[in-house]
Amino acid sequence: MNNKLRIVARQLLIVLNIFALFLLLFSKYIVLPFWIQPLGRMHPALLHFPIVILILGVVMGLRRFSGQQEENTSLDRYARSLLLAGALLAGVTVILGLFLSKESGYSGDTLIWHKWAGATIFFMSSFIFWLSDKAWYKKAVAWSFGSMLVMVILFTGHYGGVLSHGENFIIQPILSNIKKPLVPIEKAIVFDDLIHPILDAKCSGCHNLHKQKGELSFADTLSMLKGGKTGKLFVSGYPEISLLLQRVHLPIDDEKHMPPSSKPQLSADEINLLGLWIKNQASFTQKVIALPATDSLRLLANKLLNGSAAPVENFDFSAADEKTIAKLNTDYRTIQHVAKASPGLDVRIYNKDIYNVKQLEELGEIKNQVISLSLAKLPVKNEDLNKVSIFENLRKLDINFTDVNTSGLGALSSLKHLHTLCLSGTKISSAGLKEIISQFKNLTTVTLWSTSLSAQEITQLQQRFKNINFVQGFVIDESAKLTLNPPLVKNKSLVFANSIDVALFHPINGTELRYTLDGKEPDSISSLVFNNKTVITKTTSIKVKAYKKGWYSSDVAEFSFLKNSFIPDSMALLSQLSSRHLAEGSKTFFNTKLGVIGANNPAWANYWAAVRDNDLILDCIFNNPITLSSYGMHIMVEEKTGIYPPMSIEIWGGDNPKNLRLLTKFKPALPVKDETVSLKYIEGVFKPSKLSYLKIIAKPYFKEKKKYFLLVDEMFLN
Repeated sequence: MNNKLRIVARQLLIVLNIFALFLLLFSKYIVLPFWIQPLGRMHPALLHFPIVILILGVVMGLRRFSGQQEENTSLDRYARSLLLAGALLAGVTVILGLFLSKESGYSGDTLIWHKWAGATIFFMSSFIFWLSDKAWYKKAVAWSFGSMLVMVILFTGHYGGVLSHGENFIIQPILSNIKKPLVPIEKAIVFDDLIHPILDAKCSGCHNLHKQKGELSFADTLSMLKGGKTGKLFVSGYPEISLLLQRVHLPIDDEKHMPPSSKPQLSADEINLLGLWIKNQASFTQKVIALPATDSLRLLANKLLNGSAAPVENFDFSAADEKTIAKLNTDYRTIQHVAKASPGLDVRIYNKDIYNVKQLEELGEIKNQVISLSLAKLPVKNEDLNKVSIFENLRKLDINFTDVNTSGLGALSSLKHLHTLCLSGTKISSAGLKEIISQFKNLTTVTLWSTSLSAQEITQLQQRFKNINFVQGFVIDESAKLTLNPPLVKNKSLVFANSIDVALFHPINGTELRYTLDGKEPDSISSLVFNNKTVITKTTSIKVKAYKKGWYSSDVAEFSFLKNSFIPDSMALLSQLSSRHLAEGSKTFFNTKLGVIGANNPAWANYWAAVRDNDLILDCIFNNPITLSSYGMHIMVEEKTGIYPPMSIEIWGGDNPKNLRLLTKFKPALPVKDETVSLKYIEGVFKPSKLSYLKIIAKPYFKEKKKYFLLVDEMFLN
């Protein structure tokens, strides 16, 4: 390292020490802008480099005390260069780590220990570098400081591993191979002995007291009940709408799939246990023996706890070729043996968007070995069941929440071994089921929750078919109602040119959506029922509520569908945007991307363009003249943080920049004190005007020398 570079590096080292100390001492007062976050996430990629370089510098620094004078000088030079480079890299790594720690999901004592230990590595390595050229820096001192540095590196690495992978990460392979004594079935508690071990092994690495990805922790039952930033973890009695099960069943390559693809995945039994536990009200205290003897959760618990497990069935067919099984396994179709050394296969097909009946036809090579098939939540039709009937040894069929109805079940009557049929969420009738079900001689379990069958009708079925357990799930009484979550919108964008087909939906099957277009709150009697036939041709706000028998209605959801008839052929910003909200510059205002409320959402950070210290001035040019009669702007208003509507908006138009006339000037209403943050559409209407050139001037609000932000994500020309 030449002298000039060394001088710069030493000065940079001083700056990094001061900056790192500043971040450590004032961390709680610092709010990082969104564009800093990617830098922080480089921390794990860089941290190995300073470790290796510093250890090499320490070792080489010790060797200089044992050689000849000339050799010592050379070793000293290399050792100091390595120490300087390692300290600089350690400083950068520490600063990026401090940036990363500001993101949500990191907290607790482990983070504090890791943060200060990492900073100690940096400060200590800087200290050793500055001392290494002192005359009194002898072998004993070098040994002492070097040993301390290595110990701190190991200490920091340990706590970093706990943050990234959870407690006992290092010795987990040993712990996992230590056979724990089985809990006697009569003492076993469902959560403590079956559910908690799954969550601890597969989820707690990222969701614990020290690391709470998505603000979710499995550290205790209160944290689990609280849920995370995307909502509650589960809804007792309803696995089909529980976030925990939804994330588990996503395709493994989906970024929201849990556990992440790089982590150990849940087994079929573990997934079943979680689903059955939630379905059984997700109790944290229930004992296994308190469940009915024929309950699916109890049967599975018996099997796993080695209690009175059902005997393993012997099959009269041979195993399928393993290469064939491997060939048929895809990202959206999993095939695995139901038990070790068993020829029986369990098949599960996922992802409704790519489902095709060919996925069943392709299983012809293993049709004799398939004993369990799951098609839950797929768009399976009655005619598809003809393809299911080829699996002559099928024992269990899950067609929950499919498009199958009673008339299609007759295709399954040839399955003489079928003992479990899951029909939850399907459009079956009581009368049709009575007729069809008598054709199945070996049925023992039929699931019927979330169907149109009443409790009385299910009781009648149970009385008629005494050998079959009809599972109706959670029956809500008036004292135990749940509140429906608000409806959602499927439209990719709410901005349209000519017309738009409104696409509203609700994740709970059988929910009725009622809406209004006049600004009034929907009710369950007079408001329109949404039927997927609503077409909007002008800027409109829809208010919608969800209703379902046995549930409390949802809160009102409001969606603004915004019409924009014209997009300029070219645009130019004649004023400067705020450096905090640049979005896509002039393209921001006509890209159909609407911003949202909430600083943690990328659509908040990236879709809003803002001004405060100057006017927002936009020139728009149209190659062919247009006839314009209104101008609209979509803005955010947050009175508490100083985000206001514009003080005024001027719209100028004409056939060229030098021949403009004022089309309209209007002043939007200002927010009142403590007004709730909201998104607003403001519009100015004027006499229809033919023009080729448009100038928009929006003046940010100011009062008594105080300036307020104006945030705009989209403009509308009609």
